[in-house]
Amino acid sequence: MEKLVGAKNRIEQVAKDLVDHFETRRASIEGKGMIVAMSRAIAVELYDAIIALKPEWDSNDANRGAIKIIMTGSASDEASMQKHLYSKQTKKDLEKRFKDPEDELKLVIVRDMWLTGFDAPSVHTMYIDKPMRSHNLMQAIARVNRVFKDKKGGLVVDYIGIANELKSALQTYTTAGGKGKGTIDTAEALAEMFKRLEIIQNMFHGFDYSEFMTKAHRLLAPAANFILGLEEGKKRYSDEVLALTKAFSLCGTMSEALTCKEEIAFFQAIKAVIQKANPKTKGIDKDSVIKQIIDNAVVSDGVEDIFALVGLDKPNIGILSDEFLNDVAHMPYKNLAVELLERLLKDEIKSKTKTNVVQEKKFSDRLQATMSKYHNRAIETAKVIEELIAMAKDFSNAMKHGEDLGLNYDEVAFYDALAENESALKEMSDEILKKIAQELTQKLRSSVSVDWQKKESVRARMRNLIRVILIKYKYPPDKQIEAIELVMKQAEVLSDVWSA
Repeated sequence: MEKLVGAKNRIEQVAKDLVDHFETRRASIEGKGMIVAMSRAIAVELYDAIIALKPEWDSNDANRGAIKIIMTGSASDEASMQKHLYSKQTKKDLEKRFKDPEDELKLVIVRDMWLTGFDAPSVHTMYIDKPMRSHNLMQAIARVNRVFKDKKGGLVVDYIGIANELKSALQTYTTAGGKGKGTIDTAEALAEMFKRLEIIQNMFHGFDYSEFMTKAHRLLAPAANFILGLEEGKKRYSDEVLALTKAFSLCGTMSEALTCKEEIAFFQAIKAVIQKANPKTKGIDKDSVIKQIIDNAVVSDGVEDIFALVGLDKPNIGILSDEFLNDVAHMPYKNLAVELLERLLKDEIKSKTKTNVVQEKKFSDRLQATMSKYHNRAIETAKVIEELIAMAKDFSNAMKHGEDLGLNYDEVAFYDALAENESALKEMSDEILKKIAQELTQKLRSSVSVDWQKKESVRARMRNLIRVILIKYKYPPDKQIEAIELVMKQAEVLSDVWSA
């Protein structure tokens, strides 16, 4: 059996198929692959055959190169194997490289090592060219089933004929109490891909995107705007594109799926535009946005900056200028304008009011209320834009009132906490409130200890200090309790800055 598996012509055929498959696979899903060879000698021959096709993958340096063999050996092994024998420490370093999704090491050839007790979530494909059965087979294919980014499941490419053994192993697994379906055929993934593709195509009913192959950049913004205008459009579209991506990740090397890769890439790019305008998104990996494309890329360098797509100069996020807000108000893509304004306002509120609990709550609540009306279709999109622009201007003014009062950031935070009481605003002058805020800042800052928030005795002393200052300046007694609690909350937020 080993002689047949290791025949030169067969090794060369497997190497060519493997290289073609893995490169196509990596275009559909970012990650790594593991090759299981029947023997150490076959592993070396397969490595040489792969390197003959892809010499740029090779390197004599253990810290470089896209492919390595991981196996045991000794000084008595043949010269052809010596290159692939590493010290214990070097193997640990290679393991770290392989587990790092960003490292250039993308393929490893193994015989027995790393087939059990080895977890690298980014491994999405296992090429099996070794007879395996029962628990050994189950443990081996488990190397590719870890959750990672868009990976719906691991893909097993069978070069040796393990189908019957896999069925037997799965039968043992399921009768032992395992839940769920152990495997699916790529044909099922293909059917799921076409199902999701049709759903997304139907979502664009009434919007012509037929020129996406040549005019993708022009279509991205209007297409995203169209989706955002649908009922629950953002969520439904994002969910369907995610499902489509996961299905494509399992069947993307099939010829039927490859015919759809450009259209899938276009749909993913639209999702990325929507996510870029969405403040809830932690960030977009530009390298993975158009990962389906091998050639004839829809968008070769990832999705352009969202502001450029909608025809706006990228603003300084810290300055919501009247000119910029006016440009947004006159954008042709109204739904995208709402998303952009929400993102900008949320970023502004988060960055500029992180130490001011009153202003943070005031504008966060106001933004949430406006966006709820928008999502519930309670008011027209144009009206939402008007409200958001008015809010942006109010926020800019609110951020300047500390300067007008002559207070620093800490003092104005306490001033705002005190000014929440309407009767205090009516009965007390700005000068008195300023003096209270300044004294609170000075005395609380000097009283704060590292663990004061955890010790009730210290917190009680802080409350009493606040109460004394409020009585001193004759702060309205009807609202003193609420004011003390609000000032305490403000002190908790500022204490993190003070103790830093």
